[in-house]
Amino acid sequence: MEIGFAPPVSGSWATAENMVHVARRAELLGYHSLWAFQRLLAPADLGWSETYHSVQDPLTTLAFLAAHTSRIRLGVAVLNMPFLSPVVLAKQTATLDILTGGRLDVGLGLGWSDEEYRATGASRHRRGQRAAEFVTVLRSLWQDEVIAHRGEFYQVPPTRMDPKPVQRPHPPILLGGQAPAALRRAGRLADGWISGSQADLTGIAEAVATVRTAAAEAERDPGSLRFVCRGAVQVRPAGAADRTPLTGTLEQIRSDFGRLAEAGITELFVDLNFDPEIGSPSAHPQVSLRRADEVLDALAPTW
Repeated sequence: MEIGFAPPVSGSWATAENMVHVARRAELLGYHSLWAFQRLLAPADLGWSETYHSVQDPLTTLAFLAAHTSRIRLGVAVLNMPFLSPVVLAKQTATLDILTGGRLDVGLGLGWSDEEYRATGASRHRRGQRAAEFVTVLRSLWQDEVIAHRGEFYQVPPTRMDPKPVQRPHPPILLGGQAPAALRRAGRLADGWISGSQADLTGIAEAVATVRTAAAEAERDPGSLRFVCRGAVQVRPAGAADRTPLTGTLEQIRSDFGRLAEAGITELFVDLNFDPEIGSPSAHPQVSLRRADEVLDALAPTW
């Protein structure tokens, strides 16, 4: 199982200096990847988790960090397809893949925020079918010399999009979502699946199995798929009777890594942005960075 890390993108610690510090240190320590996430808006009453109150744009963040790293992969988990144009996203991600030398992973999802749906003018109607067509158009734009798509949701006249991404046939597409339909869609269409921050990690093996089964039924090789876990890590003192995976002491958290690998996870990235003591606007940015350094050292890959 590969181990990645999430740079600061949420809250007070998401400064340019802290992003670069974490990205460079993660690369130096041998982490496999860096991951950002998308959140466009927060409700006016700030009723959501503090993690979502102040979030940097993921593609801009990854482009910035690409200039400060050379080896580590760069992923987004996830961009919400209903809020995006596949043509615009294809151009942005092709450029980013070129500028990073082929280091980009593209995670895509459907989103859950009613506020963001309304603000972007997106529709929830048949969004699963729309997502499937979005992936088809995105792949065509990345791969085909001449693109011509006439579908139910997207129309692309005979045109060309150049330059193409470095990665061939295209950057990996990883789909998020926890619902059975979303898991099956990932198995049928994508290069892998990404779990969300609220996923029940005690049952993640069942989600992996659902994706694999859908891939096999679509006559795809389940063994070729990637299974990426967002590790919403929270370091806390020992002794909690109701400890959940990836919470507790650093020793307990590292022991959870092995169990997730046994469940079929092929890559896990440590994400401190979802710890309210770190990824919130009220947290002290330098204290958050010191805690991140401790976690980076303690959970660094050892194989």
